[in-house]
Amino acid sequence: MKLVIASLTTAALLASNIVAQAADLKLEEFFKGTTHAYGKFTAINGTKREFRVLLDGKWDGKTLVLREDFFYTDGEKDVKTWRFTKTSPTTYSGTREDVKGTTTVKVKGNTAKFSYTVDLDNGPETNFVKFRDVLTLKGDGTLRNTAWVSKFGIPVAKVAVNFARNKKTALAIRP
Repeated sequence: MKLVIASLTTAALLASNIVAQAADLKLEEFFKGTTHAYGKFTAINGTKREFRVLLDGKWDGKTLVLREDFFYTDGEKDVKTWRFTKTSPTTYSGTREDVKGTTTVKVKGNTAKFSYTVDLDNGPETNFVKFRDVLTLKGDGTLRNTAWVSKFGIPVAKVAVNFARNKKTALAIRP
């Protein structure tokens, strides 16, 4: 009798783990329509900035155009637009106005990884840094992004951004 109960308990635990696992990440599905996010930037020099992002994604069957409206707690606002073109079932080619060249997003299961170089200077000077992003789709339907920022190959900052389909959930999981 104890063996049957133990087997049933093990089966129940395995079933609950399967349910809790996230589905495969598809950028065009997660970001289609309105998405909300909260994030935090932390640099090694002690600089910290928090922000909110309102995203609007449009998918045409091949390319996801993802407009990001940033609202920083210090009052600054910014707009960035990613264009992710699906190049295979598990890869995308991405561009953004401040990104040097193109990035390749590789998706494996519930995780996407990509790196890109950004010019942080809006003027004639340049200030290039490299971002390495890891997006992870969680079992609750939210998406977590951790980005490591480096300059000349040296880590200088970390960015954490948590995405959700509605503002209330995004606020509840903000980093």
